[in-house]
Amino acid sequence: MRLDILNINGQATGRTVELPSDIFEIAPNEHVIYLSVKEYMANQRQGTHDSKERNEVWRTTKKFKKQKGTGGARAGSLKNPMFKGGGRAFGPHPREYNIKLNKKVKVLARKSALSQMAASNSIVVIEDLTFNTPKTKQFSDVLKGLKLDNKKSVFVTPEYNSMVYLSGRNLPKTSIQVAKDLSTYEILNSSTLVLTESSIEKIKNTLS
Repeated sequence: MRLDILNINGQATGRTVELPSDIFEIAPNEHVIYLSVKEYMANQRQGTHDSKERNEVWRTTKKFKKQKGTGGARAGSLKNPMFKGGGRAFGPHPREYNIKLNKKVKVLARKSALSQMAASNSIVVIEDLTFNTPKTKQFSDVLKGLKLDNKKSVFVTPEYNSMVYLSGRNLPKTSIQVAKDLSTYEILNSSTLVLTESSIEKIKNTLS
């Protein structure tokens, strides 16, 4: 697949780039994509939720009513989950939600996601971003030039660039990712994937 390289104003530079067919033109494996997204979202969970069961709440253990003759069910403790202030029955406790997938599965998932984006013409290639100082206004102008100011977009850079990251981090619908850390979830959670010219080679090296 060959795409035009645009400048930061959204205009064609007259140059093109060839996207590797073994990464951007494969038959997507939807089940592998599902597993990769499930892993990503599960690994975001802290798992620090907790609740107190009847042996953890502080209430009297004195039998508060007689066994028979009240017309109600027998009860021996206010810690019973049936009473207000009692313990929680089968409540959540801290646990880990982490899921681990094989490396080859995650690579195939990213290739499948990239191929889906390419098939729907949702990939744009631009010249490398060079900001001398972190300026959100400057990054906002780039989005306007590419007509992405009202769309969800992910910008992929070859390496971490603090000037670019600081310029775009406050923009609500924009995410900036390093090529080697680009996840299946990030790819599919955007309407447009913006690849900088140098990031294509990094993606190729990471997924080959």
